[in-house]
Amino acid sequence: MDPFVRAALGVIAAVQAVLAVAFVFQVPIATDLWPFPGRTPLTNIFIGSIFAAAAASTAWCLINRSDRGFVGIALDCLTILAPFTVFTFAQVAGGAEPSGHLVAFGLACVAGLAVGLALLAWSLRHPWRDRRPTPAPVRASFVLFIVALLVVAGLLIAGVPNIIPWQITPELSVLIGIMFLGASAYFAYGLVEPRWENAGGQLAGFLAYDVVLVVPFVSRLPTIDDALRLNLVVYTGVVIFSGLLAIVYLFVHPATRGRARAG
Repeated sequence: MDPFVRAALGVIAAVQAVLAVAFVFQVPIATDLWPFPGRTPLTNIFIGSIFAAAAASTAWCLINRSDRGFVGIALDCLTILAPFTVFTFAQVAGGAEPSGHLVAFGLACVAGLAVGLALLAWSLRHPWRDRRPTPAPVRASFVLFIVALLVVAGLLIAGVPNIIPWQITPELSVLIGIMFLGASAYFAYGLVEPRWENAGGQLAGFLAYDVVLVVPFVSRLPTIDDALRLNLVVYTGVVIFSGLLAIVYLFVHPATRGRARAG
């Protein structure tokens, strides 16, 4: 059973990686899967960064054979897809168009919820393999990330304008806020289970997210509207900091670099 599940997760990670590339490069066959209007190229890149983060976290757990590490990924998935499902079908009930496209997206979210619940149940059956704790600077950073994500998510869901440093519709504001809630749930689990086997996947996902966004953000700084400039500077600073944090602890720090250690 376990090899079959890992193979299925490998396929899911590959699909997520392909979708990440397709959204970043604005490939219509991928971007047309998103049924909510009002997307800009930067919104597509942001959605691509979310797919990239999911693929990287999944791949890290597979490479390190951390079956228990998928608990946080499942919680992230459920935290995003449950409100996505409710929001999508509420849009359909309210007469939003294109209704067929929205229904298909909503059903895909329901299928994703089923996969997330199954993944949570499967991963909880497995023990942790690596005894190394999450380093204190990483735990402290997770606290900052959680607070920032919750504040920004709340403002976006409430419809406060100019929170994200590009123009978005009210519907996209809610959906992006929900994505940030999912990320906060993943990092919160990293504090509940402060193990490097857990934090490694979270940092791998954050690094992929950062790699996708850093160039578009930096290149936008000279031309952005003054009303959005401060938000972009702060967001870019967070992206650079979190990327450097991930690089140090995934590839440089002697106690955490390399694969997870069984025992």
